[in-house]
Amino acid sequence: MACVDDELSVMKSPDLSFSPCATLCYDTPMKSYTPNRRRFLQTSSTAAASLFLNQMRGRAWGETTASSESRNPPNIIFLLADDLRWDGLGCMGNSVVQTPRIDGLSANGVTFTNCFCTTPICAVSRASFFTGLYARSHGIHGFGKPLPPEIEPHSYPALLRTAGYRTGFIGKWGLGGELPKDQFDFFSGFLGQGWYFNHGDGKNKHLTTLMGDDAVRFIDESGSSQPFCLSVSFKAPHVQDQDSKQFLYNPIYQDLFRDVNVPFPKTGTDEYFQMLPPWLQTSEGRVRWEKRFATPHLFQESAKSYFRLIAGVDAAVGRIIDRLKERGLQDNTVIIFTSDNGFYLGEHGLAGKWFMHEESVRLPLIVYDPRMPAERKGQREAGMALNIDISPTILSAAGIEIPPWLQGRDLFPLVRGERIPWRKEWFFEHLFEHPRIPRSEGVYGNPWKYTRYIDQDPDYEMLFNIENDALEEHDLARDAKCQDRLQSMRARTELWIETLHKWRPEPDFTWVDPS
Repeated sequence: MACVDDELSVMKSPDLSFSPCATLCYDTPMKSYTPNRRRFLQTSSTAAASLFLNQMRGRAWGETTASSESRNPPNIIFLLADDLRWDGLGCMGNSVVQTPRIDGLSANGVTFTNCFCTTPICAVSRASFFTGLYARSHGIHGFGKPLPPEIEPHSYPALLRTAGYRTGFIGKWGLGGELPKDQFDFFSGFLGQGWYFNHGDGKNKHLTTLMGDDAVRFIDESGSSQPFCLSVSFKAPHVQDQDSKQFLYNPIYQDLFRDVNVPFPKTGTDEYFQMLPPWLQTSEGRVRWEKRFATPHLFQESAKSYFRLIAGVDAAVGRIIDRLKERGLQDNTVIIFTSDNGFYLGEHGLAGKWFMHEESVRLPLIVYDPRMPAERKGQREAGMALNIDISPTILSAAGIEIPPWLQGRDLFPLVRGERIPWRKEWFFEHLFEHPRIPRSEGVYGNPWKYTRYIDQDPDYEMLFNIENDALEEHDLARDAKCQDRLQSMRARTELWIETLHKWRPEPDFTWVDPS
């Protein structure tokens, strides 16, 4: 049996069947997308839905009905890190951080190299994960608000529970209202940011360790006759905002990276900071930069402590994988790993997230499915994936038909390696009202990224060619040669907003995005 208390042993001794991945490829061209019409499943009873699950099981991988009926619906585990930037894993090219267990998922699954969040802030992004919707549609733009009652029954946890799944939630709930304890079969969540230590249990374990304990307990309490869906919403590697030390990692990792020099970002200098407009220079991103990255020594300590928090998440993932193996469930459990948004490590002289820079909106995403053919293991997928895709992807894994008004897309065709028409752009929005976080919106295509800050008069626009300028060093919005492109991106943004305003959550409405 794997050691459940010594996280270092889990990190240093990964199961060889989940070996780390090798190389990665960021530059494969993105594909265009044409949406398909899908029927809306209205589940009349748990028994009927369970029968439907058994019939649908395996069809996502091209199996016949006869073969699918002989197999059980897959278990599903959704692992969500908090503020984990896209390149914060070993399998995403990070040469400092140590994530052997997550790297093992990548080596045995499919890793998306162009995954993004549509709104980079905790509560809004989490609402999009639950619902498969953009913020303008689910209506949550900040903290303190629960999912709307007309949408919550169609969130992936609610639909899976209705369909006969045993559902569990562990960790940071992220939304407002009361904790939905009665909406899950197993609930160990908390409101707000939570605390890494001092939980009142006298043990003072690190929060990530406690969440690993809960995940193992959920797996142990799950029977073999009922499929389960477990959502684990880590706090790590988010900072402890109320603590001056910010990055409160488990002390067992205090020597990790001690002799490492973390590379300083090219755009982290004052030269690049001065390129920002004045109101971004005084934004919350700069306020938090002062706390985390203002000196070379502080940068090193903050970056290493951030990576130590990630190492704790990796160990918890390892414990979950080990317990699945011990229970004989590894061959029938889909695992999805991602983050709610990105995180600045001093780039552009900023900290936090909120804005449309790559460091803020780009996510890691790994989909591991034991059903996938051997030739798909360890593959890289460059198609644009979004946080709103997770809900329909989970529904697809369970064999549940996807409501036609969902705005996210099932990722399994890409996981299977199908070369199908796919999205070529997505809509960015950050409408959270805060005195030092200017609101913004825009469109991210290939290769153009357009942002406008709507609290300025007139709107302040930015335009980047990501293909030629991956670090966003050259804003082309005021370049005379790019005015036609700027006008085109403005028009695309207006079209997206108009289309989102027409959306409605009704069975006879099929969402067709402007891309």
